[in-house]
Amino acid sequence: MPTITDLERELISPAPDVTFELGRRLADVAQPGDLICLWGELGAGKTVLAKGFGAGLGVTTTVSSPSFILMAEHAGRLSLFHLDLYRLASAEEALAGGLIDDRQASGVTLVEWPDRLGAALPAARLDVEIDGGGDDPRTIRVRATRLPYRRYLDAITGLRSGAGSTVR
Repeated sequence: MPTITDLERELISPAPDVTFELGRRLADVAQPGDLICLWGELGAGKTVLAKGFGAGLGVTTTVSSPSFILMAEHAGRLSLFHLDLYRLASAEEALAGGLIDDRQASGVTLVEWPDRLGAALPAARLDVEIDGGGDDPRTIRVRATRLPYRRYLDAITGLRSGAGSTVR
């Protein structure tokens, strides 16, 4: 049985281009039905990571924070469903608004502010926690909550991170 360290990676992102590249590499192994949860405060870099993810899927439309529309759908190798739940108070609002639906099974879903889903947040997912803000480097933890999501960790192993280190 894998330990938590087998299901988690951490890196330092000194600049947005490293965060973007992390997103791009994660997208390389995305499969239909995957759920990626992006955790972090305002300005942490969640949307930068989402832009990299979109680039990795071959999305040609602009990936931006869907704060005011709540969900944006982009065509690529897989459909990208990018949700921003910041303005919602509860899972009920997300479900009543049709933000979670059957179409997402054919693509990959990125959720910013997943805490708004509360108990409705599926257990099987990839969590990406971004700590930091402003011009400071970000500490990024990538955690697979189930074994099938471990492929994401394998995809980012070797990525050059801050101070010349690599993700292990």
